[in-house]
Amino acid sequence: MARYETERGRFMKYLPLLWANLRRKKLRTTLTFASVVVAFLLFGVLEAVNYALTGGAELAGQDRLVTQHHVSIILSLPQNYLTRIRGVDGVRKATSENWFGGIFQDDRNQVTAYAVEPDSFFDVYPEFTPPEKQLEVWHANRTSVVIGSGLAQRFGWKVGDRFPLRSNFARNRDGSDTWEVDVAGIYDIKDGDNGNLFLHYEYFNEARTFERDSIGWIVLRLIDPSRGPEVSRTIDALFANSSAETKTTTESAFLQGFANQMGNIGAIVSAVAAAVFFTMLLVTANAMAQSVRERVREIAVMRTIGFSNGGVVALVLAEGLAITVLGGALGLWSGDAVARSIGVSLSQFLPLMFMPPNAFVIGGLLAVGLGVLSCALPCVQVWRLEIVEQLRRA
Repeated sequence: MARYETERGRFMKYLPLLWANLRRKKLRTTLTFASVVVAFLLFGVLEAVNYALTGGAELAGQDRLVTQHHVSIILSLPQNYLTRIRGVDGVRKATSENWFGGIFQDDRNQVTAYAVEPDSFFDVYPEFTPPEKQLEVWHANRTSVVIGSGLAQRFGWKVGDRFPLRSNFARNRDGSDTWEVDVAGIYDIKDGDNGNLFLHYEYFNEARTFERDSIGWIVLRLIDPSRGPEVSRTIDALFANSSAETKTTTESAFLQGFANQMGNIGAIVSAVAAAVFFTMLLVTANAMAQSVRERVREIAVMRTIGFSNGGVVALVLAEGLAITVLGGALGLWSGDAVARSIGVSLSQFLPLMFMPPNAFVIGGLLAVGLGVLSCALPCVQVWRLEIVEQLRRA
């Protein structure tokens, strides 16, 4: 208890000095603090964009593989491939998906829609499963769809609603590009992709005039995730030398492939963030060095009246950390708020537009590191200077 009181007394002794030093040059402190806030705000937005583009890969199931045409995802596979893959040793469940696209009323209202096999899709993707009663309606009504809560909120849809859904590329037998669908269920994933729509493959397939009885790709769940490479090789060997050879990868690699079409997002974010923080380090270090140079005489007097060398160094370090940690916290919070506000208008394209938890951890470590590095040179100078030399230099 006595030791706690001693440490508390030391802290209270330095706190007024810390506050006074920060207020010494208000404009300089304010500009430095604002620079730190802007740097971390930019970092937060960049991390949110990176997560929005690659987060699906990070959230992908560890026990899922995806089989697609070996040339490109836009080329389809024969429907009987699904039955043959289900018979491969190590495969627990398998389902097929077709890209539908999706437009509601206006071309600006894009919907991420897939035609899926109703009997197996939710066995492979349990996270998209709506409540049990709604799932029963989905199975009973072939024109029904399951939608995400984000999509329902965006268009004001509710269970039982009927609306026309246009396809981006498929044509109906009546010459239109429209399928009438009914909302059977609504799924909700916390901090997940709630912007999808799933309709029955049979309903889509029987009416389309192009590539009927073909499927886009196959998603399968493994009995043992560790057997992924072995099962992948077996599947691809099964269709080797056929008219539609396959390429089987993990779901995360499959989703990452979409993001990589825009470039290496992670490398771009890292490069921009590194440039921003390097510049910020120079700005903050210069501000701290200037602040210490202006207080050489005061530091000498403090040491003369009993302040230890370590205490003075700790005070300088605390100043730098106060600016970077508080500025970093405000910047990260602002970055997440900005990203989420942007995500509201881009929810159909980037449903995961927010900062992931690990970005806050990385940002916090960067704020501490920036504070320590910016004070490193001033702290070394204060530590090495003798009191007499400090007074002489003043």
